Amino acid sequence: MAHDLVHESARAGAGMVASPHWLATEAGRAVLEEGGNAVEAALAAAATLAVVHPHMAQLGGDGFWLIRDPSGRVGYIEAAGAAGAQATIPFYRERGHDEIPPRGPLAALTVPGQVGGWMLAQEAAHAFGGKMPMRRLLEAAIEHARAGNTLSPSLYRASLATGAELDAIPGFRAAFLTPDGTVPAVGTVRPCERLADTLGQLAGAGLEDFYRGDVGREIAADLERAGSPLTRADLRAYRAVTRLPLTVKLPEMELWSSPPPTQGLATLLILALFARAGVSRPDGVAHVHGLVEATKRAFGVRDGLMTERDLLLHDPADAFTAEALAREAAAIDSKRAAPWSHRAMPGAAAWVGAADRSGVVVSYIQSNHGVFGAGLVLPATGLLMHNRGTGFSLDNRAKNVLAPGRRPPCTPAPGLARLPDGRVVAFGATGGDGQPQTDAAIISRYALFGVPLGEAIGAPRWRLGREGSADPINLHLEGAFDGGLAEQLASAGHDVEIIPESFSDMMGHAGAVILHPGKTGLEGAHDPRSDGGASGV
Repeated sequence: MAHDLVHESARAGAGMVASPHWLATEAGRAVLEEGGNAVEAALAAAATLAVVHPHMAQLGGDGFWLIRDPSGRVGYIEAAGAAGAQATIPFYRERGHDEIPPRGPLAALTVPGQVGGWMLAQEAAHAFGGKMPMRRLLEAAIEHARAGNTLSPSLYRASLATGAELDAIPGFRAAFLTPDGTVPAVGTVRPCERLADTLGQLAGAGLEDFYRGDVGREIAADLERAGSPLTRADLRAYRAVTRLPLTVKLPEMELWSSPPPTQGLATLLILALFARAGVSRPDGVAHVHGLVEATKRAFGVRDGLMTERDLLLHDPADAFTAEALAREAAAIDSKRAAPWSHRAMPGAAAWVGAADRSGVVVSYIQSNHGVFGAGLVLPATGLLMHNRGTGFSLDNRAKNVLAPGRRPPCTPAPGLARLPDGRVVAFGATGGDGQPQTDAAIISRYALFGVPLGEAIGAPRWRLGREGSADPINLHLEGAFDGGLAEQLASAGHDVEIIPESFSDMMGHAGAVILHPGKTGLEGAHDPRSDGGASGV
């Protein structure tokens, strides 16, 4: 193990919030300072992220909430939209496609669900005594949109990586590039007037307007002009829902995450399998190998369960029976890597965590699916549409075959943990295959090995999964890792590549917020790889 990215957590007594952009963190902190609760703080941070962190979490995406109430009960809000009524296999075949295009208007085929999730989250906030109107919770987001978004380092890197691919998509250049199609410099202020108007309309008319009012009408009209299969009727019909979260109780901790069609099961299963491995110290070959091999087993189970509930052949909870865990753990060789040829799933998301001294703890992920989603920016509203619907298949034999009203597989999966001493940990990371791996690395360091929170997040990480079909490398290590560890992993049969950067965006952006028992207060940290942090009152 080599050079950690020096990083300390923040501590406070009344409330804590963490996010991947400092302006969003500050928006949440200001709400806590005014007496708002953790859900209200998370809402303010989430709305601000839609403006200042648009490549990962703009207004046209989905959202996934875990909310722990003061009594310890954990609820889940699923704000993922379904495919529109016109989004059919013939619709795409008639336009000459064997697969759903990854970008552009035809990639925008599922309703953006996150604003519907904000509505249910505000109801939860009121149930915990929250009194702040949505106008107040959207205040910082509107202010930053009116002033224009200052290009952050993370947004700049994402624009460099994707700008050429997305330049020709309607609205993208005007929103994110210069008039000649190049990427603006870090610190450049980009206008967001249409997005400011949309947020202002929602602040005045209520969030319902996004689906069933003036904003919904404008969204639908722009989608129709662009050629998307989504309609106004699809928007009107949408409602976010509450469901039971997935949970597993281990001797070392109790864990919660989101059920299918998300990959929440993977995070819980990786940690459950690794806890049986008998590893005694962090970040040596046994730790990394153990988590990587647990990931392979967990992804095998996950891949059969990332689908709509009515299409599930097995109850996801069956993966956590003693027999199932013993069977999967027995399949792991503690000394040798299993073969792996899985192609990584993409994911662009932003995690927000918040907690307050009443015992409310929030773990929330807001997601475009891909970096910049579909790339389609709607002119009347400034909305950047997500592209989660590209997770569907146009093959009638596929598990996730496209059908109107069906939701695609979703990689975002917020996490919560309760430790035996009473600590409650909200945690999460950016999406894709890397998310459960990052979560497992951080939670194993913190909860199993006692690594301080900031160090657990800032330490070097790894990611299993080829980035493209031609990529022969399966296990990527950040450059800050000790070269000796890479050699040991290679000797155990892993296909290892040390990436050039000491600390890389490839490893995602992670965070955590902790409610300590008794009067010991609150703690939080967010990834130094991001533009964010944690702050409290």
